[in-house]
Amino acid sequence: MGHPFKQPAGSAAMQIAANTVVVIEYSVTTPEGELIDSSSQSGEPLTYLHGAGNIVPGLEDALTGRRAGDSLQVSVPPEQGYGERHDELVQVVHRDQFVGIEQMEIGMQFQTEAEGEVHLVTVTGLEGDEVIVDANHPLAGETLVFDVTVLEVRPATREELAHGHVHGPGGHHH
Repeated sequence: MGHPFKQPAGSAAMQIAANTVVVIEYSVTTPEGELIDSSSQSGEPLTYLHGAGNIVPGLEDALTGRRAGDSLQVSVPPEQGYGERHDELVQVVHRDQFVGIEQMEIGMQFQTEAEGEVHLVTVTGLEGDEVIVDANHPLAGETLVFDVTVLEVRPATREELAHGHVHGPGGHHH
């Protein structure tokens, strides 16, 4: 039996810092309490690489230094969340720009490429042959209230650090 007892990796003693992998349960609401998103909707907690810009800056900052078992509520203003709304990102596009789409509906989302960057646009209006699209993030300009419980903190693997995101359960898959 001569095995010394060791704390498991990712023990409660480990603090959230850059290059740690963090597992959280969360919900996001508006300041009025309207639910926007939660980890219970996907059925599994969110696993992310801390310090890699995988979550909004305001939440990442609030989680720094926390440990497994911690719960917190943080209000994130737009500039620390998904940014302010920019009116110039709302554009009117002719219907024939949408190839192969039979039925246009408000709320549909499309990917578009501009200057080598992929943007997500949401259809916000339809007027005859004109389609109004908004390239703002749907949550731009919103203050977001996060309720978070930290489930696990562990060191990132070399591969995760090289790729800038988590591998395995709850992470990205290639």
